[in-house]
Amino acid sequence: MSKSAKKLGKLISLVSKRGFSTSSIQKDAADNGVKSLNLYSAINQALHIALDTDPRAYVFGEDVGFGGVFRCTTGLADRFGKNRVFNTPLCEQGIVGFGIGLAAMGNRAVAEIQFADYIFPAFDQIVNEAAKFRYRSGNQFNCGGLTIRTPYGAVGHGGHYHSQSPEAFFCHVPGIKVVIPRSPKEAKGLLLSCIRDPNPIVFFEPKWLYRLAVEEVPEDDYMLPLSEAEVIRPGSDITLVGWGAQLSIMEQACIDAEKEGISCELIDLKTLIPWDKETVEASVKKTGRLLISHEAPVTGGFGAEISASILERCFSRLEAPVARVCGLDTPFPLVFEPFYMPTKNKILDAIKSTVNY
Repeated sequence: MSKSAKKLGKLISLVSKRGFSTSSIQKDAADNGVKSLNLYSAINQALHIALDTDPRAYVFGEDVGFGGVFRCTTGLADRFGKNRVFNTPLCEQGIVGFGIGLAAMGNRAVAEIQFADYIFPAFDQIVNEAAKFRYRSGNQFNCGGLTIRTPYGAVGHGGHYHSQSPEAFFCHVPGIKVVIPRSPKEAKGLLLSCIRDPNPIVFFEPKWLYRLAVEEVPEDDYMLPLSEAEVIRPGSDITLVGWGAQLSIMEQACIDAEKEGISCELIDLKTLIPWDKETVEASVKKTGRLLISHEAPVTGGFGAEISASILERCFSRLEAPVARVCGLDTPFPLVFEPFYMPTKNKILDAIKSTVNY
């Protein structure tokens, strides 16, 4: 077991301490063939299906053999064998580099980076190798079978090395996709789509929701479309856009705003690159206002790209400046985490300020 697993296994229990519900943004599943699952179990189920349906699929990373820090890979090695589910050295660059080679040989390589904060040693392999593999060979070769899973975001007491949201770094890179689910049902369907997509993908998992988010998830094999945003709460006064764990915070703000007579339309982007501009544009043209929220620092966050694109497309329809409620431009704090986070009250204040502009 790695030092991170020993030291940070206790973070697993912290996910149950966050005081919000995702129930009202979760879709109802069919009555038959469903099971109540939390997010990590849904991901585990997706990995089981991926390995079971494709003999070319492999899962590897630090501690995945015994189930991983968050237990997402529990039971995989026992069922599919240590030749297909195996531990790697503590070397993120090596994990991704190996995955690129494995995928280039026609396999489905599912690489796990134990925490998104530790993905940076693999940055060169992702942006200079995986993202450019197809382009530099004139489409003769590719590593499209590569999926990189990694847990991101706040967890309660993670501090600056186990709480970061680095998705924007990868959204600047042509040649890869970036996907972030908001719930168990979404996580399973999106992960299976990522594993089977013909392009390398970085799949960020909201670790605070691993055990907290629970919903009915179909037990069968299904995929959800990439690059297709979803309006999960219709409204008419202002459009809110987010992804991952932040959606449940934003939903609470929408509920409180409704009590004050403000109708909020909430959109889950799901795929950040390439993102669904058309859905967001249509919503903003209807509401005339836009608010974007994410945990990552505000400067250079992906919210800035959304803001710029919508300003270009909807400038004459906007009734107020685009609002961004994001993390602060500081290293992720420990004891001051509540002040850093884009909370419900911060979002609610921004909603009212934008609507009353």
